[in-house]
Amino acid sequence: MQREFILAFIVSIDIYLAAAAYCNAGIKIPAVSMAVISSISAAVFGLSASFSGYLGNFLSEKTVHRAGVFVLILIGSLTIMKSLFKIFKERISENGDISLKIGKGPVIVRICLDETEADIDHSMVLSAAEAATLAIAGSCDALAIGLGSGGVNPVIAALFTFLCGLSALFLGNITGKKISALPYDISWIGGVFLILFAVFE
Repeated sequence: MQREFILAFIVSIDIYLAAAAYCNAGIKIPAVSMAVISSISAAVFGLSASFSGYLGNFLSEKTVHRAGVFVLILIGSLTIMKSLFKIFKERISENGDISLKIGKGPVIVRICLDETEADIDHSMVLSAAEAATLAIAGSCDALAIGLGSGGVNPVIAALFTFLCGLSALFLGNITGKKISALPYDISWIGGVFLILFAVFE
């Protein structure tokens, strides 16, 4: 049960940072939208963890473990790279002569790079449909972590992810302005946690 909670906590880090970004931008996330985000994240994590357990019936425990470690380190590294890209984008944008814009690319890609892009209608309120889009875009981590979890109870993992997700959203709404006011991006923290968990579990 401890392993399920740790993985759910790591998944919720990105959810918290997204909520903090919305709070800083003045975009409200209603309770229904919070439930949608947490439910989708929990479902993706639970299903991917179930699939990982299913693969264990055909592969050796050693192979599943190694594959899980590889996936967790890979996703952790990609999370850190995404954070570095955000820092690079902000540094370039600070130069008046140079700008780096996301443009009109696919909405999922835009949301992955800037969570506030999910407010498609610019109403400053995240609807349930927009929350679902945000959750799907942000569930890549949950999917990969679930696939790399190897041996966790999918039901308990999904339950913890739902509860941690809701807590992260509420906390992000409260502390968002303080976190977003930091002079540096901290979204790399989730990636570091993933790599440490994969190496030392």
